[in-house]
Amino acid sequence: MRSVLLLSLTLVLLPTLRAGGGMWLPLLLENLNEEEMRAIGMEITAEDIYSINFGSLKDAIVHFGGFCTGEVISAQGLVLTNHHCGFSAIQDHSTLENNYLQDGFWAMNGAEELPNPGLYVTFIERMEEVTDQVLAGVSDSLSVKDRSQMIQQNTARLKSGYTLEAFEDVLVKPFYEGNTYYAFVTKTYNDVRLVGAPPSSVGKFGADTDNWEWPRHTGDFSLFRIYTAPDGSPAEYAETNVPMVPKRHLEVSMAGVVPGDFSMIFGFPGTTDQYLPASAMQQRTEVINPIRVGMRDRSLAVIDSAMRADPQIKIDYASKQARIANAWKKWRGESQGVAAVDALDKRRTFEQEFMQRLEAKPSAKARYGDLLPQLDRLYAEREQLEQTRAYTGEINYNIDLFRMANYLDAQFKVADNNGLEAFRQRVPGILSYLEKFYAGYSAAVDREVARALLSAYYEEVPEQYRDAYVMDQLAFADSYDALIDGLYSGSYLSRGERLTELLRENPADFIERLRADRAFQYARQLNRYNEREVVDVYNAYAERINALQRQYMQGLLAFFPERNLYPDANSTLRVSYGKFEGFTGLDGTTNDYMTYLDGVMEKYVPGDYEFDVPEKLRQLHADKDYGPYATASGKLPVCVLGSNHTTGGNSGSPALNGKGQLVGLNFDRTWQSTTSDVYYDPSICRNIMVDIRYVLFLIDKLGGAPHLVQEMTLVNSSR
Repeated sequence: MRSVLLLSLTLVLLPTLRAGGGMWLPLLLENLNEEEMRAIGMEITAEDIYSINFGSLKDAIVHFGGFCTGEVISAQGLVLTNHHCGFSAIQDHSTLENNYLQDGFWAMNGAEELPNPGLYVTFIERMEEVTDQVLAGVSDSLSVKDRSQMIQQNTARLKSGYTLEAFEDVLVKPFYEGNTYYAFVTKTYNDVRLVGAPPSSVGKFGADTDNWEWPRHTGDFSLFRIYTAPDGSPAEYAETNVPMVPKRHLEVSMAGVVPGDFSMIFGFPGTTDQYLPASAMQQRTEVINPIRVGMRDRSLAVIDSAMRADPQIKIDYASKQARIANAWKKWRGESQGVAAVDALDKRRTFEQEFMQRLEAKPSAKARYGDLLPQLDRLYAEREQLEQTRAYTGEINYNIDLFRMANYLDAQFKVADNNGLEAFRQRVPGILSYLEKFYAGYSAAVDREVARALLSAYYEEVPEQYRDAYVMDQLAFADSYDALIDGLYSGSYLSRGERLTELLRENPADFIERLRADRAFQYARQLNRYNEREVVDVYNAYAERINALQRQYMQGLLAFFPERNLYPDANSTLRVSYGKFEGFTGLDGTTNDYMTYLDGVMEKYVPGDYEFDVPEKLRQLHADKDYGPYATASGKLPVCVLGSNHTTGGNSGSPALNGKGQLVGLNFDRTWQSTTSDVYYDPSICRNIMVDIRYVLFLIDKLGGAPHLVQEMTLVNSSR
């Protein structure tokens, strides 16, 4: 089978490619994509993008905090990413007295740049295929367990052979459902300081209403700087550290873009599922997404109301609300997009064609012919488990009482497994976590979130998956409201100051008291039962499904050699490319590719937390004081669309023109584009970027920090 797989992977290199789809490994661009990329407007070479011998564009791209992308844009280690990627850091530095979320922040010199403990950026030093080493001795005759153990052993042996410097690591990742493996040598920098951010009224303009929407008018960016030891090596934070001198930083183009121009996104997309069977896609979009959306509808209604009523709650819950709302809207768009473009029917047609191609080869039919029926059967059998996981997952994610109970339960396992002294050693870190958590916690808000969500456990979760202890607690209470009130009024988990005081006084007593805490017990019993009766069974199904999915992927590679079968995203460095272009919506509306500051003012609503606009920005607009950042027609560009394939993790990715110059900053997709995680449709899928000229204008004119623009390398003052 290895020979068939290698042949199929070779054949994948040959077809004519279609711009806009795919998330490509940069080291494969020369063989896979360079010809097409140059045909649609790229002027640089594949080696300019990725090289292990010379500085290349990949040396300016960072994995920002492990959850976003950033890019180095100056010779002094200045990093550009999204406002929502830097949001937690900005929030951590914000108080009512110095409200950087509300007012923005700009460091006027290095001494004013703010450290962020725990924040890091990671560069990719090099990558290489290691399939033969990882799969040495692995065959289809092995059980799932034996296969996994052999791969783990091979991977450990492979990693031990790398010579690594301080702050370097090697990551080995599977591709094509585990049929191929690549190793990534990384270097991480832990001293990353906040340099600048616009007010949230700019960086989050439109907030939830405009999220995943077009037209968009959001200045979604923030600035950080990487610091190193004086010798240039990675180092923990120290006052003696100096700004980084990078191998490469991006040039910043002032020329702008027009429809049809080449567009490239470089970053770390998180997860896609492009090769799900139709049965799995249907379950996800028609069963599971509606459950998650419904639960977050309830949670967001409570939080939004509280934020509008209390300025302190607005600060404390801003990041949480954004985090909850982001996935909520994404799931809605994904389900609606799949339905709108008939993705299920198209996937079924693709599967029928796969089965037809097998007919010509009896040996292949014997190997692959039963895979889809088996997958369909397993997904159907697992559906109630999926539903239960969706309900309990949302309870644990949205209710902070549960989040804290789960965190402490995990910490207590350290004492159980390694003794009290091991737990004592972790106390400083636990205290730090608790203090940060409770600094932005409102028991009153959380109580109402719980009141809105927990009823789903009693009413919607299939009866066989409900824990008896949790059911009894409702039976013992006078009412559902009394149950919720009792959980909060009688729990240390809702009183952060007392909780941290207990831990400081006596860690052993802290553990004993918390384990007897009513709310802790409630959450613990619900989740222990769920782990045993739902998660463990679900995972057993997942092992069987994953093994079949890996074989199915083998079959797709072997029998669709002319297709453009790129590997799913898995948080590794990827390139996607297409064009800057608008689109025609599902309702027939034509959408232009660019928005302007005029549109910001049209949406402006005084005092509204989503659509307010700083007075200074309004005055700059009134005076048309745009500096060198306006178009030839005198308008200030804000956001721009492209047909690049992106997903979560691409937030903060640079948008590059054909010369490899920075022209924008990726931060979102259109509503109907969220379907691209399971089905990419190039006619409607569009990524949304901040035009770099708006970023520069906001730094210079609104922020009053032209020194930051001056340290960048600006090019192409005209087209």
